[in-house]
Amino acid sequence: MSSTDTLTPSQASTNAQVLDATTHANIHDKLARALGIKTAQVNAFVKLYDEGATVPFIARYRKEKTQNLDDAQLRALEKSLNYERDMATRRLKITELLSTQGNLTDELQTRIDNATSKLELEDIYLPYRPRRRSPAAKARAAGLDAAAQAILTQEITPTDALADYQIQSSVTDDSGHEIDVDFSDVEKQLAGVQAIIVDEWTQALDLLDNLRNGFAKTASIVSNVASEEKREVGEKFKDYFEHSESLARLPNHRLLAMLRGRQENVLGLKVEGEDTPFIEKIISHFNVDTTAPDARREFLTEAASSLWKDKWRPHIEHRLLTEKRLTAEADAIEVFANNLQHLLMSAPAGRKVILGVDPGIRHGVKMAIIDAQGHVMLDNEDKPVIATVYPFAPDNKIDEAKAVIDKLLSTYQVDLVAIGNGTASRETDAMIKEILATNDTLSANVVIVNESGASVYSASELASDELANLDVSVRGAVSIARRLQDPLSELVKVDPKAIGVGQYQHDVNQSQLADSLDKVTQDSVNAVGVDVNTASPAILAHIAGLNRNVAQQIVTYRKEHGAFDSREALKNVPRLGVKTFEQAAGFLRVHGGSNPLDATGVHPESYALVDSLLTQTGKALQDIIGNEGVLNTIDTTALAANDDNISVKAILDELARPARDPRPEFKTASFRDDVNSIKDLSEGMTLEGVVTNVTAFGCFVDVGVHQDGLVHISQMANDFVADPMNRVKPGDIISVRVISIDEKRGRIGFSMKPEAEKSARPAAKSAEANVANDDKASRPRSNRPAADKRASKPRSNRQDGRQENRQDKSSATNRSKKAAKPENTEAPNKMGTLGALLKEAGVTKAKK
Repeated sequence: MSSTDTLTPSQASTNAQVLDATTHANIHDKLARALGIKTAQVNAFVKLYDEGATVPFIARYRKEKTQNLDDAQLRALEKSLNYERDMATRRLKITELLSTQGNLTDELQTRIDNATSKLELEDIYLPYRPRRRSPAAKARAAGLDAAAQAILTQEITPTDALADYQIQSSVTDDSGHEIDVDFSDVEKQLAGVQAIIVDEWTQALDLLDNLRNGFAKTASIVSNVASEEKREVGEKFKDYFEHSESLARLPNHRLLAMLRGRQENVLGLKVEGEDTPFIEKIISHFNVDTTAPDARREFLTEAASSLWKDKWRPHIEHRLLTEKRLTAEADAIEVFANNLQHLLMSAPAGRKVILGVDPGIRHGVKMAIIDAQGHVMLDNEDKPVIATVYPFAPDNKIDEAKAVIDKLLSTYQVDLVAIGNGTASRETDAMIKEILATNDTLSANVVIVNESGASVYSASELASDELANLDVSVRGAVSIARRLQDPLSELVKVDPKAIGVGQYQHDVNQSQLADSLDKVTQDSVNAVGVDVNTASPAILAHIAGLNRNVAQQIVTYRKEHGAFDSREALKNVPRLGVKTFEQAAGFLRVHGGSNPLDATGVHPESYALVDSLLTQTGKALQDIIGNEGVLNTIDTTALAANDDNISVKAILDELARPARDPRPEFKTASFRDDVNSIKDLSEGMTLEGVVTNVTAFGCFVDVGVHQDGLVHISQMANDFVADPMNRVKPGDIISVRVISIDEKRGRIGFSMKPEAEKSARPAAKSAEANVANDDKASRPRSNRPAADKRASKPRSNRQDGRQENRQDKSSATNRSKKAAKPENTEAPNKMGTLGALLKEAGVTKAKK
């Protein structure tokens, strides 16, 4: 397990059981200091967590016990707790191993106690790890240790130290097994002696720390094209064909790009750095330069060189790259998680009748209508209201298509039209707007919807179960409509990695990524709550306390017995036990049931408290729900003392605004009717668009031209932007100005800065042209089959691809060129010059 691996609850519980009370207390104190909270809050959380409580449940219904820790704090605490427990368990194991070997010293114990990462712990143990077949172990087994000690402690030549050595007829290791060794001549014996000395020197951990820190400051990472034949097939990695930069200052996204290039056998990577200064430090540390005679000094100097070149430098390079990779992966996972959270929590259109439109050219425009509950509408013959029209080439049946769409909109009183943003989306948008403009009786509004992952859902087992009577090609239209109606309920049906908001998602630890995304999804679903009588198994599985099996049991029970009349009825569901009910009930809503409280966020455990409130007011429940004025008059002084779970105030707040949806108000971007493709853009044009993705180097914006444009971090504001996520979120509607267009490569550069703040240097525009929209920009965003000349992979794959081509060019040559250019004349920006902009985002992409 890597130092950043996330443990499963069962693993965490196992680790917790092997630790003593003192260790637990130390961990809790450390977490409190690190997170800036009280130890009592940590203790309260840990008790609940170890008892099986979920983070959403603790955040919502145990606020009193944790003293109001929110879900973000609890997630950080959960992650840190599991990590520290894992570290403590490994510390204990290493201590036991060293003690058993007889190698444990006070110094080693101190180092073990102070280690801050698992990599560091393994470094401490590495010199003592049993290696029965290592050269040093074989030499010791062959009796060469006496000669090695003589050379280390006496003024004797290496040859003289071997004068009394007797070659053994057979050699056994410490377990009694015979091993094959060959020390038949002096040269081989000297090599064995040197291996023993080098192995002994590896225990100088303070020296290793010093050398590692020094090497880390001066080392460079160098990438080269693996072979000439890889130049064309690996052109998307062109920025790294001859690239070198400081390893210490290497940005996370560039490292991931290089590692991907190596994984695809396009790039070769190596770490370059000096050897001589570090060998000299080893020589000085072991006083080799003062030893005599000369032959002994030369022999030990060779050992020092071998220690560095053969042992420590490869190990140091591996550790430095591993640490950088783990940091980069954690950063990429955090970007993905943040983007996913904002996408899941985007505003729902609500209970509207929606026409879902899945645009296409050769295979037609697929359509389906859903009702206010998200079900596919049925016509008079109980057949699904679906249609396919062919308004575009080669069929060009535009009039027929308009007639069909007009009839659908009129007959079923459609409120909204949701058009997927793939191939022919703007053409379809224009056609439907023409229909609306010529028919005054129609009042529908048209919205372009991000369709990433719709094709993945359409072909899934879940879609086959939900829409068994619909063809796969039409299911996408249903999904697009549902995404507009309720993004959260629909997006949970798709693997987050297919939604297209990640950065190098296929290059990071997949179990850690999945765990992070699952937690984000769980928090989002529970923040909103679900209607237990309409929810799909996909969204129910993310409710606190539930899993896929129990979620399916709920749906199956609902189908067999009808809608749930109350939360209490959930207890009849197989496998839904007392603990599961406690965790899940508050997040499951029953609308129109026998108890109005079941439609709120009030947990059943607090119903008795609500009854006490009603007794005090003398009013019925229906009279106080949503009546903030009455609720504010209630005296809660006597009641608060009897409640140690959730405060009375929190219950009153819930009653005042029952089942309040935390998602923002629904609104849409207004794409310009005269801008439908990149050809319609011109520099200086101001457009309204939707933020589709946020990365470390900027954000991508959809303005309705089939490919997103990039607002580079340097163009997001006049002041310094440390993190783009602090300025925009996926789903935000923003105004951007076109500052560069590269039609050939399908790249668009946007700026969020006011017009007056444009750079005086035209060259800056070309820089933006080079950083906008690489892989994805060159092709439609649809995820549908290739027969439509659409992308055959989920958008997430293209999302990964485009990141590679925006990487920085930061070789020493580039830095020197940048220094030779005048500074940009716009407002101060820490990103600096054009050279910095080019380096921050990369300028090349694979030719199509």
